[in-house]
Amino acid sequence: MPVDQARVRAAPDSSSRLLTIDSMGLKELEAVRLILRGSSVVDWRRLAFDSRAEVDRFLKLHLIDFNDPSDRACAHRILKEAVDYLRSQFHYRVADSVAEPFEIQDLFLYASGKHPKFPRRYQKLACLVLKVMHVIHHMEGRELLFRTPIASSVVHRLVDERVMACAAQLRHPGSPVVEFSGSVKTQHSIITKLLAKRETVAAQVFDKVRYRVITEQKKDVLPVLEYLTRTLFPFNLVVPSQTENSLIDFQEMVEQAPALKEVVPQLHLPLPQEAIERGRRRTGNPFSADSYQVLNFVVDLPIRIDSYLGNEDPRPGRPRIVFSWVEFQVMDMAAAAENERGDSSHERYKARQKAKVLKRLSRGLVLPKGLRPVRGSGNGDPPSQA
Repeated sequence: MPVDQARVRAAPDSSSRLLTIDSMGLKELEAVRLILRGSSVVDWRRLAFDSRAEVDRFLKLHLIDFNDPSDRACAHRILKEAVDYLRSQFHYRVADSVAEPFEIQDLFLYASGKHPKFPRRYQKLACLVLKVMHVIHHMEGRELLFRTPIASSVVHRLVDERVMACAAQLRHPGSPVVEFSGSVKTQHSIITKLLAKRETVAAQVFDKVRYRVITEQKKDVLPVLEYLTRTLFPFNLVVPSQTENSLIDFQEMVEQAPALKEVVPQLHLPLPQEAIERGRRRTGNPFSADSYQVLNFVVDLPIRIDSYLGNEDPRPGRPRIVFSWVEFQVMDMAAAAENERGDSSHERYKARQKAKVLKRLSRGLVLPKGLRPVRGSGNGDPPSQA
């Protein structure tokens, strides 16, 4: 592993522990709800950081090292660009306290209503600035990865080293995690998936790198998700609209935790909103059986690539962090066992997917001799044999 990656890698703190649902606060609930809904942090109106230490841990998950002058310069440059955008495009009067804070971390506390003299005075404005910074940082990371000659296998290796370091902390006696394994999609699997989708663009395959997490019981899923947002990936880098959740009813789990009654009214959206949106939000995978239970979500995992960058960009605040899509598939043992039976099995899933591909490829042509069509997929009958 390159030295720079090891220097700031957000390896889990060995003292970290899984929280129970009852012991979660507003910050934790909002983070796991963001994953379950597949929503965007850009729609948030406030943050819930209580201290500078919490902000520092959050920024560490982004692999931002504020002991490095270049990283500090990069953060302040992005802040300046965000403020310039808001002032020029929407004529916002961005106060100096927000436009030029003593430290970048102050913005996160202001957005949480924690200004030392004027609580909540700059909360909305700080949120606006942080949203634009989030987008600029992400844009720069994507562009950097596009123009840097680094093999995808190298990126996958850096991702795997980081994810498996977290997995190692979850594999201990008494842990509710019974499986944490990773895989990389084969070339043939990617081709099949693209042919089965309407959008046949390779960049739209989010699950080239995927990790499967199985817990003992369903009630363990939320604590594990919260742990991952605290030790592996920052919650704001969950990719919006890429969540499939047929496993967890957030409203039901929260209502079963009496200790959360005081926190629930502070959530961005009221709990009943879950039931209202559930039907229209979940489109699901068209090749999965109706009985299939899973939580799938995608994260833009940050990776540092200092050692792979040339010297053509002399700026001290130049970007050094890229993002790689990583899919997480989470379920409990009972759901995992049920998913391997009947129509929910992986074999049936692949058969339905390949039937769809064959139908598209062979439209107006004969099928390969001896091929048996797959019936009962719920996606229309495959083409007839020649």
